[in-house]
Amino acid sequence: MTSRDTPQSVDEVVARLAEGRYVADRDLATVIFLALRLGRPLLLEGEAGVGKTEVGKVLALVLGRRLIRLQCYEGLDVAAALYEWDYARQMLAIRLAEAAGEHDRDRISADLFSPRYLVKRPLLQALEPASASESGPPVLLIDEVDRADEPFEAFLLEILSDFQVTIPELGTLRAERPPITILTSNRTREIHDALKRRCLYHFLGYPSAERELAIVRERVPEAGERLSQQVVSVVQRLRSADLFKPPGVAETLDWVQALLSLHRTQLDGPTLHSTLGAVLKYQDDIAKVKGPLAQQILTEAQALSPA
Repeated sequence: MTSRDTPQSVDEVVARLAEGRYVADRDLATVIFLALRLGRPLLLEGEAGVGKTEVGKVLALVLGRRLIRLQCYEGLDVAAALYEWDYARQMLAIRLAEAAGEHDRDRISADLFSPRYLVKRPLLQALEPASASESGPPVLLIDEVDRADEPFEAFLLEILSDFQVTIPELGTLRAERPPITILTSNRTREIHDALKRRCLYHFLGYPSAERELAIVRERVPEAGERLSQQVVSVVQRLRSADLFKPPGVAETLDWVQALLSLHRTQLDGPTLHSTLGAVLKYQDDIAKVKGPLAQQILTEAQALSPA
């Protein structure tokens, strides 16, 4: 591997993530470095919108790897995650063989269950060797694993243990080099201890005001310093307001971009009230914030921001 493929220090991880416009603290950079160095899957847990998915995307970008994403959901099964046979093409091949006078069932069966009729889903794609144009194995992003059912979680544990799978018709397929694997969880349910033990673990919380401001500066550089500071100050305050769904960093960035679209250079009362839907996603939360609380939060933010 070249130094581009594998960062040689935690500081290099911080710098490489910064190349991808991801502002990481040292704790996150350390666990990423260890995951890369030890070849272990990394489980990132935390609230929605704090940047867990973005870690996988940015790693693929800065390491020059292919990104393979498996979005988990309730009812996800092996056919959708690993592989399935292209039954429509197989049926067509059978009819064509019969029309051509082919009656050797063994030969037909061998052809039907060959790799050309195999539909490769994300987990199987991640086990394939890297192509000549790729710098190494892909980044496998298994997103929102907490949304999948427990039986699928058990299956996933088996895959991550050996990075191999047995397809009855083709035999056992094993990754020459394991993919860089990032799992994310929004904590809608507890992940089984066995899967957690297989991974390195990091809880990604809401950023400090200083780090969130750095993220806004990096991701929305066209926003002025006054607007950026006011938005970050308001969002930080909203997270302590006992809301049903506190805003994540993604909502902070969305709000700044919305305000720029309205040609705002600072927050005022009417603008705050009319754009709360960019940062809060539940009516009960919006109703709780509107009124005296919003004015108090805005006044505090205006006092902290430069004139």
